[in-house]
Amino acid sequence: MATLQVTAERLTVHAHPNADALELAQVGLYRAVVAKGQFRTGDWALYIPEGSLLPTELIAELGLTGRLAGPERSRVKAIRLRGELSQGIVCVPKRLAGVDLSTVDGHDFAAELGVTKWVPAVPVHMSGDMVAAPDLLPWIEIEDIKRYPRIFEPGEQVTATEKVHGTACLFTLIGGESFVSSKGFGAKRLGIAHNPHNLYWRAIEAYGVPAEATRIAEHFGADRVGIFGEVFGRRVQDLTYGADATAERPGYAIFDAAIEVGGTLRWLSSGELRDLVTLPTVPLLYEGPYDETALLELANGRETVSGKELHIREGLVVRPARERYSAVVGGRAIAKFVSGAYLTRKNGTEYE
Repeated sequence: MATLQVTAERLTVHAHPNADALELAQVGLYRAVVAKGQFRTGDWALYIPEGSLLPTELIAELGLTGRLAGPERSRVKAIRLRGELSQGIVCVPKRLAGVDLSTVDGHDFAAELGVTKWVPAVPVHMSGDMVAAPDLLPWIEIEDIKRYPRIFEPGEQVTATEKVHGTACLFTLIGGESFVSSKGFGAKRLGIAHNPHNLYWRAIEAYGVPAEATRIAEHFGADRVGIFGEVFGRRVQDLTYGADATAERPGYAIFDAAIEVGGTLRWLSSGELRDLVTLPTVPLLYEGPYDETALLELANGRETVSGKELHIREGLVVRPARERYSAVVGGRAIAKFVSGAYLTRKNGTEYE
């Protein structure tokens, strides 16, 4: 999931093509359905993104009681309203009615409003005993291109790989010692104690990831290697790609890798990853100049992981052909393009 921030944004308002009483308020490339006349182009309002949990009083104030997602009806989720995709909430809470929102650009109002990030529970069969792992390389948050549309330059050479809906499996090799973790536990620098029955360890050992990391370390003379893969299949998420996580070899595909040489950490480019890694990797769907419209369209369609187009595609992960820093997000230039069908599917799971 992306970073949670509730910020003031300048709106562009569009007509809703299928409803006279509704309009579309645009923030970045996101569009949220609002009541007609509530806002005009140029107005400032707060944008509350998907994946936010709202407190009861704010839900009531916004007239959303019983209309949000989750068991407590408090989670913001993408929906379609009269045929149009609505992502997030655009509003001006009463407590900010007297604030000139045009002067607070960049301020995060999440804590003030009691808005928190939704973190899905980890199923028992995907968890395990934790061990301290301060040297483990965590996975980064990838922002949505609709929130930060200026991450890439038009025409910049990029690659787009398929975003696989599974659970991120983190592997770090340092000093001959292996650490394995999930995205959520890895962010806390916690590893999963070795257990041959644990989902993550089963994938790491079934595919020989430690040997792959050792080979990469020797190739670069690296002190530390991080390999980031997606474990997928039945009993992981609702999209299975024809794999079964209860099998001896669950579905697994590498999507990224990093090395540390002489204290300097760098991410392998997509080209290096394809040239060096011998294990399964996520499918490469595009390589060429950056074209926002074409990539947003490519994010939709059927998955290619199984080779059988079994179900919808989650989306894309796009990065420059040459790894670089992005001042837009204050870190690595990388973004996700998410399928609208994926966001609005029924009975979806989002375990980390």
